[in-house]
Amino acid sequence: MPQLVLGPLLRYVDDQVATVWVQADAACEVEILGVRARTFCVEDHHFALVAVPGASGPYDVRLDGERVWPRDDDPFPAPSIRLIEPGRAIDVVFGSCRITRPHEPPFVLRGHEDADGQGVDALRAYALRAAAAGDAASLPDLMLMLGDQIYADQPSPALKERFAARAAERPDDAPRDELADFTDYADAYFEAWSDPAIRWLLSTVPVAMVFDDHEIHAEWRISQGWLDEMNAESWFDHHIRAGLAAYWVFQHIGNLSPRELADGGLYEKVVDADDAAELLAARMDTAGHQRGHSRWSFARDVGDARLVVIDSRAGRQVTPGDRKLISDDEWDWVRAQAGDPSRHLLIASSVPFLLAPGLHHAEAFDEALADGRWGLPKVGEKLRRLGVLDHWASFQQTFQRFAALMDELSRDRDARRSIVLLSGDVHHCYLAEVGWREPGVARVPVWQAVCSAFRKELAPYERAAIMFGHSATGERLARGLSRAIGVEPLPLDWRVVEEPAYANQIGTIRLDGDTAALHVEAVDDDWRDPRLHVAFTRGLA
Repeated sequence: MPQLVLGPLLRYVDDQVATVWVQADAACEVEILGVRARTFCVEDHHFALVAVPGASGPYDVRLDGERVWPRDDDPFPAPSIRLIEPGRAIDVVFGSCRITRPHEPPFVLRGHEDADGQGVDALRAYALRAAAAGDAASLPDLMLMLGDQIYADQPSPALKERFAARAAERPDDAPRDELADFTDYADAYFEAWSDPAIRWLLSTVPVAMVFDDHEIHAEWRISQGWLDEMNAESWFDHHIRAGLAAYWVFQHIGNLSPRELADGGLYEKVVDADDAAELLAARMDTAGHQRGHSRWSFARDVGDARLVVIDSRAGRQVTPGDRKLISDDEWDWVRAQAGDPSRHLLIASSVPFLLAPGLHHAEAFDEALADGRWGLPKVGEKLRRLGVLDHWASFQQTFQRFAALMDELSRDRDARRSIVLLSGDVHHCYLAEVGWREPGVARVPVWQAVCSAFRKELAPYERAAIMFGHSATGERLARGLSRAIGVEPLPLDWRVVEEPAYANQIGTIRLDGDTAALHVEAVDDDWRDPRLHVAFTRGLA
């Protein structure tokens, strides 16, 4: 009898349909609430995405007619579907960066206590609390995971043992400490999502996801120099194809509605193939290069809110002197999606739109330096790589477009009540309020909310650099350098209104009628009985 390997994961949900993703150990028919779908195959791994119309309440998973989930001895509540009812308050939980390590010492220690320490997992603590409450109505309507769901370049000790055990099957030139092929990636996702509490949470809270660099490789597409170096490595072409194919299977298809999946065409071809490995590999560009609208960005309505999730990683143009975070065609798509009428607009990017002011101006200065101003391009490139300066601020051409769009959207007070930018990546949490240089114009409030990490400790030197970037001295120094080198001024500015929180943490946006509020919780250090406590709360509209 086929068995469930991973899942179920509750993915796309609106007021009419829900999709549920599963991985099985053999080809089979998957049934959820009477709806059946055949598995599809990628490199002898078997998956299904079941679209369940019009159903709310508990569900189970059946493979070839036999109930396999939940198990009879499962201590967690039954997995459940809750469609989004028009007019009710909406909670969106968000965060990023979750490295998988055992939930025991030394891995649960803080970074300053042990080199292997990554702290207590905030997402797992959240799951345990939600399961103990046992109230499906109190669960969030969406969980938005903003990148680095796995760390392809920092595998756990258990994964490294797995690499060694299947060394004969892995590509000959693959590094021993990197995910190399689709099976490696499948093992990494299993490790990340198979903890019982996490598995339960993902089965009953709708989840949307977007990648960042670590799903492929640290600093992915930070610069042309980085691309040239990595493309010269014999193993990297296979690695990136495997990583993107795994991302499509494990993360991306669940972000889309059944109609969007059908319109795209690729999903149907994958389902119809005997084994879609070669088909997917052929569709994943060898250098991660894309033209036109990114295949990875997506948008959806969540109650009264419009959510636009931007791929700010794979579609980068990194040509010196003409760097763009997203292409021109992609930008047209972003404008169109963000312009749709909605009471609240949520725009998400794995990397922050608005950094700590000192860090922002430092990245803008470095881009100009790397492009040859002051005659020091090599110094600029070295600083970029050393400091991992690859956020929106280091793509000033795109950032200027973004600032102009925020200027335009914030003037339309009839259409919406708040604009909230959601990001992760930087392994600390803060809230910034946008201000405008044009006085006397009534505006929709615009905020940047950053919540990171679910579980990933900053190194001491990283924390020191970030704290300096948040300081008044750091801002003055970096702003002065940015002006001196000729970075173009912006129509907006911003200030951090909630001081940075340096912990493993999780954020919640609540949208209720015309009001919006942010609630951020950090996890304590009691790994045996982890608890979340409030880091800060702020009304946004």
